Amino acid sequence: MRKVIFSMICLLGSLSALQAEVSVSNLFTNHMVVQQGKPVVVWGKETAGTTVTVSMAGNSATATAAADGKWIATLAALKANSGPHEITIKGSSTIKISDVLVGEVWVCSGQSNMQWPVASANDPQLEALAAKFPRIRLITVPQVGTQEAQENFEGKWEAVSPETVLQFSAVGYFFGRQLHQTLNVPVGLIDNAWGGSACEAWIPRDVLQKHGHTELLAHWDQLAEEYDAEAVEAKFQKAVANWKQRAAAAKAAGKPNPPYPRRPRNPLAGQHRPANLYQGVLNPIIGYPIQGAIWYQGEANATRAKQYQELFPLMIKTWREAWGQDDFSFYWVSLADFKDEASEPTDADWAELREAQTMTLSKLPNTGEAIITDLGESHDIHPRNKQDVAKRLARWALAQNYGYSALVHRSPIYKSHEVNGDRVTVTFDHVGGGLDTHDVRQVLGFTIAGADKKFHKAEARIIGKDQVEVWSEEVLEPESVRYAWANNPICNLQNRSHLPATPFRTDKWKGITEGVFIR
Repeated sequence: MRKVIFSMICLLGSLSALQAEVSVSNLFTNHMVVQQGKPVVVWGKETAGTTVTVSMAGNSATATAAADGKWIATLAALKANSGPHEITIKGSSTIKISDVLVGEVWVCSGQSNMQWPVASANDPQLEALAAKFPRIRLITVPQVGTQEAQENFEGKWEAVSPETVLQFSAVGYFFGRQLHQTLNVPVGLIDNAWGGSACEAWIPRDVLQKHGHTELLAHWDQLAEEYDAEAVEAKFQKAVANWKQRAAAAKAAGKPNPPYPRRPRNPLAGQHRPANLYQGVLNPIIGYPIQGAIWYQGEANATRAKQYQELFPLMIKTWREAWGQDDFSFYWVSLADFKDEASEPTDADWAELREAQTMTLSKLPNTGEAIITDLGESHDIHPRNKQDVAKRLARWALAQNYGYSALVHRSPIYKSHEVNGDRVTVTFDHVGGGLDTHDVRQVLGFTIAGADKKFHKAEARIIGKDQVEVWSEEVLEPESVRYAWANNPICNLQNRSHLPATPFRTDKWKGITEGVFIR
C-alpha cells in the first residue's frame, strides 16, 4: 500500500511539475520581428495566479495568469534596427527567445493567389538564388478550418534564405522585400492565406448574424446537420476496394495503375464555411502588433459580387476592431483579367466583384487597391507574375505608411462624367503624370449604352491630362459608360507610371450577381 501511495505522490508531483511551466504562443520564437513604434505584446499560458515577467531591451512588464491560465504582457515600444534582442519570460519556468529584430510587420492573407509560393511564381530559381535577406523573417500559419477559436498554431519564424523562401507566399515575400530594400529595416511577414477561401470564412458567426447574413449561416448549419462523416468514409473505402480490384486487373494485363481515389474533404472543416478561417488561422495572431495587412482574394466570391459589397468592408472592419490597433492599413489586389475574352460587351461577375472591391475604398479609411487587369492569364486563375503585383501593393505602403508621398501609387479612378450630345467626357482622379495608353495609341476598353441598356464597343480618345472622350455611332443618346467591364477585359488606359485605370461603370443598373447569397 505504501508503494501505491508513494507512486501516486510521485505521479501527482510530476503532473504538477508539468503544469507549472510557462508557455508562449508560437508567434514568439527565435528570429521573430516585432513592430517598431508600437508596444511589444507577448502572451501565453501559465498556472493560474502565477506572476509572469517579460523582459526585452532593458524593458520589463509583469502579468498574472488568469483562472484559465492565460496571461498577456505589454512592453514599451522600440525603434527599428535596434538589436538583435533577447526576450526573457519568467514564470514557473524560464523561456528565452533570441535573435529578435525590430522593424515592420505585415499580415499576408487571402486565398490561393496570396498563398501561391515563390516556387511557382516567375523565375523561381533566380529568385531563390537572390534570396539572401537575413533581416526579412517569415512565418506561416497552417490551414485549420474550425468553428472553435484557436489560440495557437504550429509554426516558427525563419530568416529568408534560398532554402526558406520557395514555399512562402510570393506576393508576400516580394512585397516585404521591396519594403526592406527601400526602408532598410527588418521586415516580418505572417502568411495565413488559404486557397479557395471565401470572404465569409474570415468573419465570425456573431458578426455575420448581426449584419443580416442569415442565408449563409442557415445554409451551412443545415449542411452541418445533414453531414454524415461515417457514410462519406464508407463510400470512400468502397472506392478504395474497387480501385484495388482494378489495379490488380491492370497489373495482370501489364497496364499502369488507375488513379487512386481522392479522399473527400470535410466541407465543415474547410475554407468556405463562415467563421472557419477567422477562428482557425486568424484568431491565433490577432493582437500581434502589425503595420497592416495585404489581401488577395475575391475569386471565390465572384458569383456573389453584390453580396461582397457588404462582406468585404465588414471583414476589414471586424479585423480592425478585434486587433485593437485602430484602423491599421489594409491594401488589397483587385481581380486580374481571367477567362476567355468576350468579342462583344456582356455582363460579367468578375467585373462586379472588382466594383465591390473598389467601392470599399470610399467606405473605409486607410485602404488601398492594386489594379492588375494587365497581369492576368486568360486560362490560369493564378498569374505567375507576382513580382509586379507585390510592387503595386508596396507603392501603397511606401506612400501611405512610410512617407514617400510623392510616389505614384494609385491607379487612375473614375471621378465624374458629362454627356455632351452623343459624346461623354469622363474625368479621372489620381492620374499621376497624366493619362496614357499601353501597347497601342488607340484607347481600348470603353463601352457605351443608351436607355435600352444595350452596350456597344466605344471609340475613345484622351483629351487632357485627366479626361477621356467616349462615343459610339450606334448610341446617339448615351446613358452609361463602362470601362474594362468584363471578366477578361481588353483595355489599355493607364497613367504614365504604368498603373492601369480602375474598371468602372457610370450606371447603377442591376447586375447579374444581385440576389445571389450562397455559393
